[in-house]
Amino acid sequence: MSHVARTTRPGIVLALMCGVQFMVILDLAVVNVAVPSIQADLGLAQSDLQWVIVTYGVTLGGFLLLGGRTADLLGRRRVLVGGLCLFVVASLAAGLAGSLAQLVAARALQGLGAAMAAPAALSTVAATFAEGEARTKALGVFAAVSGSAASVGVVASGVLTEGPGWEWIFLINVPIGLALIALVMRFLAPNVVERGSSDLLGAATVTGGLMAVVYAINQSIEDGWTSTEVLSALSVGAALLAAFVLVERRAASPLVPLALFRRRTLTAATVVAGLVFGSFFATIFQTTLFLQQGLGYSAVGTGVAWLASTASSLVVAAALAPRFINRFGAGRSLVLGQCIQAVGLATLTSAPSDATYWGDLFPGLLAFGVGLGFSIMATQVAAFIGVEDADAGLTGGIVETAREIGGALGTAVVATLVIARTDDVLAGAATPLEALTEGFQRGMLVAAGLSLAAAVATALLLRPAERRAAGTGPAPTVVARDDFAAAGESYRQERR
Repeated sequence: MSHVARTTRPGIVLALMCGVQFMVILDLAVVNVAVPSIQADLGLAQSDLQWVIVTYGVTLGGFLLLGGRTADLLGRRRVLVGGLCLFVVASLAAGLAGSLAQLVAARALQGLGAAMAAPAALSTVAATFAEGEARTKALGVFAAVSGSAASVGVVASGVLTEGPGWEWIFLINVPIGLALIALVMRFLAPNVVERGSSDLLGAATVTGGLMAVVYAINQSIEDGWTSTEVLSALSVGAALLAAFVLVERRAASPLVPLALFRRRTLTAATVVAGLVFGSFFATIFQTTLFLQQGLGYSAVGTGVAWLASTASSLVVAAALAPRFINRFGAGRSLVLGQCIQAVGLATLTSAPSDATYWGDLFPGLLAFGVGLGFSIMATQVAAFIGVEDADAGLTGGIVETAREIGGALGTAVVATLVIARTDDVLAGAATPLEALTEGFQRGMLVAAGLSLAAAVATALLLRPAERRAAGTGPAPTVVARDDFAAAGESYRQERR
């Protein structure tokens, strides 16, 4: 039996877990701006560059479920420290890499370390704070950090690349990671766990399947959805995931108990999280390209331009969203956030080729950040409603996996449509800047559509599930353990 390891210093634990999450998400974005310098120093071909970027995301997305379940079986602190140690070693190797093979291998190890650390950090936050207002506020801070890390990564990448060199986008992780390891060992108490048997076949099939799907999604940006390589990877991924479901139905101690998905708040939050982050990462990717390639912003200038979204999402997630969620529920917060985000993206569809920041871009980026602040937090709160401590790590892995898969799919879909629109405009004798601008406008329109889809999915799936969990409908299928019963009853009383 697992017990919640309550800490006498929950604020310190929250700060440490936010630091872990910030470092993990930062490395998803930090490489993009540094790619030209990496290409020049290592003598890479243009076709090699994608591996420097996508290897981290592919490995992270593929191993998240395994990392989350491992945290449940071996203990959150143990897996968190192990993941951070691997991440630090891999970051050092990446900073010292002298060839493409060494850099890609280091990025893969970074992704594996992050896949261990990220779900352990999220589940630690959920287990440290009791369900209800305390957990909502804590997850609000955690969500604010998650939402801002990718934008801050663009700034940090530009500053480090133009300063000491691209190697330091990786080497900076070494002292930060070592400090986090020491502080985690000092302030985070180990939780007692019940050792279960290893589901090696389940781990192999789900990890292989997710990695194949994430790889196919990323590869589709360059090769298209109908290429042999993409279709083959999708087929392999689908076959392995189908095999995983069959394995889990028969396993005595499954890696992912399928009954967990009968908790409708978790299932609905997973679907919505995929849509939210599909819009989020696609917007960051396309807007960064437009700012640099179309409007001529520098690497640092691009990062500064993102502060409108970063600052607003931080303020909303940390100060406004917790109060709104406690009063109206996670579902309503998500609908509000995604509607605001869609409006912001819609304003960006009219940005001209000579767009000014304050007149054409700032209002949309500001609204985008506000909507994001409400949305990221609400998905986390909804996913953890009534979840047992023994399944907290797996729940964190599921939410993080939905983010990664949704983000990769959204980016790939939007990028494919942007490229198609840009090529069509160029074929009509337009200038490259005009074509790039119209491609950006199309991308923002599609991203706004993903946000609206998230709002609709929330209304149809998450809101009814949230009402059931709050006690206004039939009892949830998965019953929480006794040590969560009091917190669950408190939440139901608040929601009534």
